[in-house]
Amino acid sequence: MKLVKILMLLGVVGLCSACSDVSPRQRGALALPQMAYTIDAQEFALRQHTAYSKESQAGGYGGGGGGCGCN
Repeated sequence: MKLVKILMLLGVVGLCSACSDVSPRQRGALALPQMAYTIDAQEFALRQHTAYSKESQAGGYGGGGGGCGCN
């Protein structure tokens, strides 16, 4: 039981040590296009439009209307 508590404590300490602040001068090096959520903005917009029109969902991006695709 004591071994489990020690391992859990070490795990929490290990997870907390991975968190760090990024200074403004480092953000430019970390903001690579490959790390973006979507590389092609037009493809992302097309997928959002298709999901909104056909599935009648907005995906948390706002907008109103039905699933008819007439908006």
